[in-house]
Amino acid sequence: MDSAFHQTNRDKLYASLEDGTLALIFSGVEVRKTQDENYPFYADRNFVYLTGIERERFILMAEKDGGQVKETMFILPPDAHAERWTGRRMKAEEVFQRSGIETCRYVDEFPAVLHTKMKTGHFHTVAMDFYKCEQTDRDTEPFRMARTIRRDYPAVKLVDISRRMKQMRALKTPGEIAAMREAAKITGAGITAMMRASRPGLYEYQLKAEFDYALAQHGCLAPAFPSIVSAGQNNFCIHYYDYMGKVQDGDMVLADVGAKYDNLFNDVSRGWPANGKFSERQRQLYGCAYRTSQHMFSIIKPGMPMADVDRLAREYNYGQLKELGLCHSYEEVGKYIWHGGAHHVGYDVHDLVEAETVQPGMVFCVDIGIYCEEWGIGFRLEDNCLVTEDGCENLTVAIPRTIEDIEATIRG
Repeated sequence: MDSAFHQTNRDKLYASLEDGTLALIFSGVEVRKTQDENYPFYADRNFVYLTGIERERFILMAEKDGGQVKETMFILPPDAHAERWTGRRMKAEEVFQRSGIETCRYVDEFPAVLHTKMKTGHFHTVAMDFYKCEQTDRDTEPFRMARTIRRDYPAVKLVDISRRMKQMRALKTPGEIAAMREAAKITGAGITAMMRASRPGLYEYQLKAEFDYALAQHGCLAPAFPSIVSAGQNNFCIHYYDYMGKVQDGDMVLADVGAKYDNLFNDVSRGWPANGKFSERQRQLYGCAYRTSQHMFSIIKPGMPMADVDRLAREYNYGQLKELGLCHSYEEVGKYIWHGGAHHVGYDVHDLVEAETVQPGMVFCVDIGIYCEEWGIGFRLEDNCLVTEDGCENLTVAIPRTIEDIEATIRG
């Protein structure tokens, strides 16, 4: 994404704010891992969406006053000693090239600048991102800043911008879609590598290593999210991260993985027989999932309620399972379908969006999972759906997904 993309995103946000609002957007801070190490820094996704920058402790201040917006990025100051250990710090001209923000100051100036702005009396509102996935999650910088503002400037109103950000991120631009297509190619290379390496006797971590190596060869040094690679009974743990299981003859391998490209993610799941040949029962269940997926890609179109994507996938999959004799009533379907059939994807693997109806430009996963414990078979078939003006497109259709293509890929 170029700086114009991020500037456009910021302008959309600013348009939703009242005059007299000071917006504060934080990149995030490092999290301590051990006595002498932090976890790898991971920038706040809304900050990246608005600026394109992935550096710790940056703060974007936007002042909306008199119909105009003034932007200032607070960055880390030069520090020769720190940079010797942890790398060169971003400079003001690089901030401008990446984000289009012209004015930079150092983060240690931020408290005084904020106080000066508050004293002017021009700003009656401070807007920040107060989203939390769970209320028990640790407080981020906006929550800590909110306590400071309530204490020092009790007359100032606090406004949450998270809902507006969800609305903006729901629709992808052509540039974002192009990046997601590239991410799909990289993910496809990784899944294909795992399929070709599959054979009984391998350990799950060896298959995961094939995926990681394929991504690295395309410049993707970390997956979009922690990879799920399992086999056999381990497939019945939906979010499985142990990778220590040994692949047995007759097992199905399950891979729920994704790559990222230019900050855009994808999320793809495939299941395949470790020995390269679907058994009769594996073939039957995979056929249910495949036909359900194909059906969904044939009916998804603008105007459909988002809730219907999950509901219709579940109902169609139930019909397939009923034909096999596994389900006799819809109330039994939960025994075999354990999770939802759709979630948005983009700057997050479960993208934070707000949208009640399907709209052109949305990208979400069509995720068909079947878990039949009595047969010892569990897997999911998950693809990325781009909504077009009159229907939809499967962005990950080139990744082997038919029984014939999967078996041919493993043989190859």
